Amino acid sequence: MHKVFISGSMGIKNLDQNVQNRINNIVESGYQVIVGDASGVDSSIQEYLISKNMKYVLVYCSGDSPRNNLGHWPVSKIETNAPSGTRAFFTAKDLKMAEDCDYGLMVWDTKSTGTLSNAIELLKRKKSALVYINKAKEFLKIKEVSDLEKLTSYMSSSALEKADKKLKIRDVIQSFKHQQNSLF
Repeated sequence: MHKVFISGSMGIKNLDQNVQNRINNIVESGYQVIVGDASGVDSSIQEYLISKNMKYVLVYCSGDSPRNNLGHWPVSKIETNAPSGTRAFFTAKDLKMAEDCDYGLMVWDTKSTGTLSNAIELLKRKKSALVYINKAKEFLKIKEVSDLEKLTSYMSSSALEKADKKLKIRDVIQSFKHQQNSLF
């Protein structure tokens, strides 16, 4: 069974109809959804999956128990040595979801570094992500570094600077380019 990692920005509370349609396709295809336990897109995804009577859901959390598991689905508890509540603590579950999935579907507000980081992690693993750019109401497939560059073009200059400080996004892009160039 294919596993789809669905994630997104904590600031997005409502799923656009375009995203709902994609989730409907995932449900109808019989894929398993792996989702985090955060508020925002994660909990909105969980609510939507309940409305679809989705059974094939696995909720990932860092630590002992999920913050949100609205459908009372099975839980994958990810152990981490990072201090509870820190970025590194919550990133541990995201890294595991990127490892465990086949594909990613992200809903992005053009500034969330967590969602951007998830797309990068999938790209590192040579897995594709479909990112819904909420403000533009469009999907962008992320399969190679040029797609990542296009994705960052949707960011404001201040959001890009913040992402560069947190994720070293410019260095990440250059690293991907170097990897691609060394293949040829």
